[in-house]
Parts: sequence; structure tokens; C-alpha cells
Amino acid sequence: MEVFYDKKTFSEFINHQKIQSKTIGFAPTMGALHAGHISLYQEARKENDIVVSSIFVNPTQFNNPDDLEKYPRTVEDDIRKLEDSKLVDAVYIPRVEDIYPNGMERTHYDFGGIENEMEGAARPGHFDGVGTVVEELFLQVKPNNAYFGEKDFQQLKIIQKLVEVLDLKIKIHGVKIHREENGLAMSSRNMRLSEIERETSALIHQTLKRVNEWFRVISVPEIKARVEAIFDNEKMDLEYFMIAEESTLKEVDFFSADDDFRAFIVVNVGTVRLIDNLHLD
Repeated sequence: MEVFYDKKTFSEFINHQKIQSKTIGFAPTMGALHAGHISLYQEARKENDIVVSSIFVNPTQFNNPDDLEKYPRTVEDDIRKLEDSKLVDAVYIPRVEDIYPNGMERTHYDFGGIENEMEGAARPGHFDGVGTVVEELFLQVKPNNAYFGEKDFQQLKIIQKLVEVLDLKIKIHGVKIHREENGLAMSSRNMRLSEIERETSALIHQTLKRVNEWFRVISVPEIKARVEAIFDNEKMDLEYFMIAEESTLKEVDFFSADDDFRAFIVVNVGTVRLIDNLHLD
């Protein structure tokens, strides 16, 4: 596996692959890699000649400077995990100036309104930051296929819209959520949980599974009331819970037979903000 720390040498590598007409599969990360990230490369390995990873903690998608400061940075360990996986051909670890040559400014995008729902409402400008860094990485990596986890389902929809808006010839693949043994969605932020908090956080996925059992049996307002009651008695702060239509991400207050729905939840456990979701089957 080759490791690149600057745009120039990485671009030379990519151009060499393109000259040979090799297909490139790509999954960008912010590091602190775990099995969920590795599952992206497992999917990429199945259908590409070359698999590329990137590690870059993107400042423009953080609304809280404290969250950016505390975000785990484990580059040496990340490189070792990628090497051990034997799935990745190259990892790109760019400098800030390689991504933001003109200063750290976010591009403003029109994603058709999905950027204003859920995380967009809670974190203004967040998806402009995501779009800015992903657009630049796509231009540099030139992938045929790109892979994103469904844990960040709204982000996945944003990236799909970004490719459409920019008319990029890249196929976006959503990869199922990778979970710990207790059901907790794998996340780099899980590293900041204590053992007790990690065990307690299993309630998040357990609750989503109960929502799936209640789906189409009781009303949406009643489901929301039950979820709020569950977390009212726990040492966790329910930031929001909602059921949304998958294509628009707009919250719904009733079910219809022809649409696909997904439950979304955000819970603060101590100082760690955890997100999860589940397709309602």
C-alpha cells in the first residue's frame, strides 16, 4: 500500500492509473478507523482495480470548535489498519492547503432542501463543508465508484445529490451500518465513550428496533412519545428522534403505503454525540 502526503505526488499516482484505464474505488474518511470503515473497502475491492482511502479531518464541517479539537487523530494506527486489511492500494493524507488552497471557505450548494433537514437544521453550514471537501477529493481522486456508510444516511443522500448537481460520472454506493456486538453503530466518536457509556448506548439501537416493531401498528406521534419516554429515564440526552421519508428526508406524522421510511435518532451520551438510523421494514 502506498501512502501519499501531498497533492502533487498523489496526482501523479492517480494519473498513472487512469492512463492504464484502471477503475478506482474510493472511500474518504476523517481517520480513527474502525471495522465500519474497513467494510467500505471490502465493498470497493469487489468491483474496482484500485482502491483508494483518504484521511483528512475537515475543519469546515464542524460547527463546534471543541468538537473539532477533540476529534480523535490516530493516523499511524489508521495506516496500520489499512495495511493489515490488504484491501487498499493507496491512502491519501493531504495537507490543509492541498484541499483548501485559497483558504478554508465553504462552497454553498443547493441540495434541493435535504441539507436543511435533521443534521442540517442542527448544524448550519455542515453540509456545505461536507460538499466542499468531497468535491475537492473527487476532483483529485477521480474515482469511478465511491462508498459511504448508511450510518450517516443524510450525508449519503447529500453526496448522491452533489454528484447529480455537479454532473460527475461517479457511482455512489451506500454500505450498511456496521455495528458493535451490542448493536451500537460503529463510529470514530465511540472511542471517547467510557465502558459504562458504551454499554448504556446499546439502548439506541434497541430503541430503533422497537420502533420498527411499532411501525404501521401505532401512529407516528405515539411512537415519538414512547421513544421520548424511554430516554426520559436514562442518563442520556435525546437530542432528537424523527421518522422521515427516505427520498426527501422530510419528517412525517403519518405513514403511507407507497413510501419508504427511516427512523433517525441523535443521543448525547456524556460529551459524545451519537447518531443512528434504521430503515423501517
